[in-house]
Amino acid sequence: MPELSRFYNIIIRMLFADDGKHNKPHIHVSYGEYEASVGIDGELIAGSLPVKQLKLVQAWVTIHEEELYIAWNKAVKCEPIEKIEPLR
Repeated sequence: MPELSRFYNIIIRMLFADDGKHNKPHIHVSYGEYEASVGIDGELIAGSLPVKQLKLVQAWVTIHEEELYIAWNKAVKCEPIEKIEPLR
């Protein structure tokens, strides 16, 4: 699963060819022992994250929404995806 970004010990990844497993474009988020799937619209789809980290991820998703949709469209076609800038 390619890593898209990493910030504040949060790791953002996206699976290739994952369009049939969920109804909407999403990312996979890891933070310590926490794992979650978050829609590109910011909705928590599955798993859990501490509130502070979820809000950081939602802010990052909002900032990078266009880049995430481009990455999603490439990932479902199994094309290479680019890293996305972390929060600063």
